[in-house]
Amino acid sequence: MGTKPIVVVGSVNLDLVLSCQQLPLPGETVRGNNFQMFEGGKGANQAVAVARLGHPVAMVAKVGDDEFGTRLRVALKAAGVSIEHVSTARGVSSGVAMITADQHGQNSIVVVPGANGRLLPADLDQASPLLRSAGMILTQLEIPIRTVEYLSRLAKKFQVPLMLDPAPAQPLPPKIFKSIAFLTPNETEAGSLCGRDGMAIDSSSAKDIAEQLLSKGSRNVILKMGEQGSYFSGQDTAADFVPAFKVRAVDSTAAGDAFNGGLAVGLLQGKGFGEAAQFASAVAALSVKQKGAQPSMPTRAQVRLFLKRA
Repeated sequence: MGTKPIVVVGSVNLDLVLSCQQLPLPGETVRGNNFQMFEGGKGANQAVAVARLGHPVAMVAKVGDDEFGTRLRVALKAAGVSIEHVSTARGVSSGVAMITADQHGQNSIVVVPGANGRLLPADLDQASPLLRSAGMILTQLEIPIRTVEYLSRLAKKFQVPLMLDPAPAQPLPPKIFKSIAFLTPNETEAGSLCGRDGMAIDSSSAKDIAEQLLSKGSRNVILKMGEQGSYFSGQDTAADFVPAFKVRAVDSTAAGDAFNGGLAVGLLQGKGFGEAAQFASAVAALSVKQKGAQPSMPTRAQVRLFLKRA
């Protein structure tokens, strides 16, 4: 099972990153420190995270017929991601994310979906042999919800475990939960799925939240609780909590994507839930120590060294 590829179905964006001392309030203008462009998108971030960890990975995605699209495809291929099923949508821009990050590593993000909004069920049919061959399928919510819903049915049909990162937060069709092997919301997303927007999750409330999400039908739930750590529970594991590693955050943009990539690799390579969550937490911790989404993803050697020193 460990040699089967991970297939990521999701978004590919170019991140336009502005750094400043503090995030602007509504109507406020602040002076920025610098501007950079990085390859991003939750789907592509997770694919690159997997590739850097040395596991075979392929993407099913769409980019625009613009210069950004060419850049994004080249970057994925250079990172070691198979791009046979990264197609081009004609007459539309590639996905773009405008990210403003402050000196503490916090950020605000505006995403223009562009070609990501053109990734449709028909594209999944074309990629069905790849999906069928996967050891695990990863997806997120930066592509049309009907595509995610169709993917969940295919994953169930092909008996391939599906990991859904329900980001950005939005309601999900009730029937989709029963096709999810691993649901990985952060605090905001968990609150949205439970109908409790704005709630905070800590070690004492995590059990209740996880049980609410499990009752919707997901096989397992992994709550990503940022600096606190992660809580997991489900049919394949005893409930447990793994604390986060303490590091100095420079840019938290793709920490959740790094975690998901690390968790998928850990599980597919035979680690138990607790060990896989610790491995994923180390991947995420290393990712926040550098700027950019995909450029911040650590290698397996870096993760091993970090865990050895932790």
